[in-house]
Amino acid sequence: MDRRRFIAGSAALLSVMGSGMDLSSADERSNDQPFDAHTVRQMAQQLAQKAYKAPDQTLPGDLGKISYDGYRSIRYRPDRALWRGEGLPFQVEFFHRGWIFKDRVQVYVVDQGRAHQIVYSPELFTFDLVKPPPANADVGFAGFRLHAPINRPDYYDEVGVFLGASYFRAVAKGQVYGVSARGLSIKTADPKGEEFPAFTTFWIEKPQKGTNSIVVHALLDSPSASAAFRFTIRPGDQTIYDTEAAIYPRVDIAEVGIGSGTSMFLFGTNDRAGIDDFRPAVHDSDGLAMHSGRDEYIWRPLRNPRELQVSYFEDVNPRGFGLLQRERDFFAYDDLESHFEKRPSLWVEPIGDWGAGSVELVEIPTKEEIHDNIVSFWRPKDTLKAKGEYGFTYRLHWTNQRPNPRHFAEFATTRTGAGPNGVRLFVLEVTGEILKSVDPKTVKTTVTASKGEVQHLVLQPNPETGGLRVSFQLDVKNEPLIELRGQLMTDDKPLTETWLYRWTR
Repeated sequence: MDRRRFIAGSAALLSVMGSGMDLSSADERSNDQPFDAHTVRQMAQQLAQKAYKAPDQTLPGDLGKISYDGYRSIRYRPDRALWRGEGLPFQVEFFHRGWIFKDRVQVYVVDQGRAHQIVYSPELFTFDLVKPPPANADVGFAGFRLHAPINRPDYYDEVGVFLGASYFRAVAKGQVYGVSARGLSIKTADPKGEEFPAFTTFWIEKPQKGTNSIVVHALLDSPSASAAFRFTIRPGDQTIYDTEAAIYPRVDIAEVGIGSGTSMFLFGTNDRAGIDDFRPAVHDSDGLAMHSGRDEYIWRPLRNPRELQVSYFEDVNPRGFGLLQRERDFFAYDDLESHFEKRPSLWVEPIGDWGAGSVELVEIPTKEEIHDNIVSFWRPKDTLKAKGEYGFTYRLHWTNQRPNPRHFAEFATTRTGAGPNGVRLFVLEVTGEILKSVDPKTVKTTVTASKGEVQHLVLQPNPETGGLRVSFQLDVKNEPLIELRGQLMTDDKPLTETWLYRWTR
């Protein structure tokens, strides 16, 4: 079991336990400090001038040795949640340290310009399968979760989690946890090993009655950099995280990821090799979508490769990118427990110009659905220099559909299979309202391959979907890797987004 399975399980527990409640005033206030909009940036900048110090992961008793089930049995007491009973739009509950979550995070509440630390106590938790620490033990917290009445007005659902390194998750109305975001990615897919920056301290601004947002500040640290983050969080039909990041490198960083998303793709309609499973598909996301600085919309279906695959999509001032769950039909997954059709899409919308760089996609082989094996992020072209300051502002959309889409038809489904004489058969379903006003006879279909040969390209109406079906054969000619590109045009103008696909043997 891993972090992603635990977070999904914690939400299920809360549906049984009920919504959270109020910390006593004795637990709320400690280390009273002034706090303003510049506090965390100043701390990050000062921290970057010092040598990195690894966090102390020491835990009392058996907390560092407990199993997944043991850790999951440590439950925050619902009646001790922050702000319960105050009629505020949000409540907060905390995660205990233990299992794989050994790093301590400090959490403060900001109210009227003052920051007050939340003090740990074993009395805030129940310990069903684990021996509790001594009453005077200062074990600390591993993270926290936000609750808000997102699905109905009389119940505080879990809407967001900050837990583990710089990972965080969110859901919109009617969704269940899936794709994660990260504060910062460093050296992802580097053969020498990835670096995992971690949030070390959070400041949660106390919300006002009648508001629909909450502000969370975070201090991040790693061997290569420190950083300050400010999240303005608005749950709803789509949940928005307006994000402001200031990065202060300790060393030159060439392999940095901004707006990182982490997801899972085990198998789907385009990738079922060696699969023996009753379900038609298992994935939290089925494709990487991009809106380039050249105003091109791109769709790249995901795969679970047999070997590590890294793809780069060069761009200047990207308008958006993200890992989407496009398939929303229950019967596409037929899973009554996981409900992959309810997993969020995560769309990253840059605010301002980000300059030159590339959207990077990392696809990692996996044999189990408990592992996140898909990563995407923006990599700036220029190295982040030591002792510099780099700012990035962007909006994270946790949503069912990509926000503000152009009126292009989409490649809704990509299917592959064996064709005659050793070729590969591809079948692409194209859907969209714009197709209702288009005569299929006027549509030009283009599919090109970097190697091999595209054969028998056919476009035909699909009366079952109300869209179009593109099919073709790919003679791979013993090539190990082939890049494919497809698009439909009418009157020399794009009718669809651009379909990209990497086939590997």
